[in-house]
Amino acid sequence: MGKETNKTKWLHIRLNEDEHQRLLEGQRKTMCKKFSDYLRRVIFRQPVIKTYRNISMDEFVAEMMKLNKELNSIGNNFNQVVKKINTYKDEKTIYSLLVAAELDRRQLMKQVEIIKDFIAKNLDKW
Repeated sequence: MGKETNKTKWLHIRLNEDEHQRLLEGQRKTMCKKFSDYLRRVIFRQPVIKTYRNISMDEFVAEMMKLNKELNSIGNNFNQVVKKINTYKDEKTIYSLLVAAELDRRQLMKQVEIIKDFIAKNLDKW
C-alpha cells in the first residue's frame, strides 16, 4: 500500500455468511495476515500477493521467535553474573555468583532441549 497513516475512518458493510466466508477464503490464499489489509487491497484494486502459504511454517517461526526471546533473556542473565564474578574478590560472593551462574546454565540447557525437541517434531512437516 502507499504511505502508512493512522486509520481513523470506519467502513461498515453487511455481508451474508457466504459472502463473508468467500472473503475469508480469499484472504487465506494470500500473504495478507490481516483481514483489513486484504480488504483494503481488494477495494482499491491493489495487487494482492497470492502464493502458497505454509501455515505450519508460520507457527514454527512464531514459536522460534518466542524461544529466541527466552534464550536471549537467559543469555543476558548469564553474562551479567559472569561480569559480576570478575569484579569480586570475596570468595563467598564469588561462590554465590557461581551457584547463580550454574542455575542459569541449567535453565539454558533446558531451553536448548525444548528447541531441539520442537525442531525434531516439526522436521517431518516439511
